[in-house]
Amino acid sequence: MAVGKSKKQGKKKGNKKIVDPFSKKDWFDLKAPAIFPIRQVGKTLATRSQGMKTSRDSLLGRVVEVSLGDLKPKGEEDAWRKFKLKIEEVQGTQALTQFHGMDISVDKLRSLVRKWHTLIEAHTDVKTTDGFIIRMFCIGFTKRRSGQNRKTSYAQTAQVFKIRRKMIQIMQKEASESDLNTLVQKKFIPETIGREIDKATQGIYPLKDVIIRKVKVLKAPKTDVQKLLESHGGLDSIKADIGSSIERDDEEAETEATEE
Repeated sequence: MAVGKSKKQGKKKGNKKIVDPFSKKDWFDLKAPAIFPIRQVGKTLATRSQGMKTSRDSLLGRVVEVSLGDLKPKGEEDAWRKFKLKIEEVQGTQALTQFHGMDISVDKLRSLVRKWHTLIEAHTDVKTTDGFIIRMFCIGFTKRRSGQNRKTSYAQTAQVFKIRRKMIQIMQKEASESDLNTLVQKKFIPETIGREIDKATQGIYPLKDVIIRKVKVLKAPKTDVQKLLESHGGLDSIKADIGSSIERDDEEAETEATEE
């Protein structure tokens, strides 16, 4: 017997049957809250329920990133704003999402930065009326005054401090007086907070391109399924989106039986 060879000879395994991994998965529709005009975001895959493992458990907590241009009609001009949506509930083949954050594209941010101007940023943590704790980031840039001959438009350090203080005050006031859905629908999408900051800081130093650059959800209350369904238009609208079952023809049933 040759040195180094094992005494136990293993049995040769036959060729394993190749199984398509997609045959064990199901497709689910991603639904945005009713605050967005277009609610059908896309589709996602999940492994089919088997034993103790359910497809619902693998879907809950997933975060998807969607452009605002895909969430409203004729939204090409707002495609630079991105929303994060988190799956909180699964109803049939529909994955119901909730607002989880907001950001802007890198291209947009780089297009705003200019030489000879001061960039001013501020951030603050705010608690909404429905218990969400969010962190808001604001950005703004100084602009040339009318009739200005000087090449640069730099703000002094004391002016920057005052503008930053105003930014924080307005962000805290606007966010603490409304719930999360109202904040997204009436203040983040139309950019009303940026306009309020622009008006309030005109006496200190004129600004331009004042926007809420980023929003993070730091802490969310326990998911209330009833409130979540209401934010998606109620249970009736969800059932309407699911649709009704289609009866197959007798010929199709016969052909499937013969193939089996």
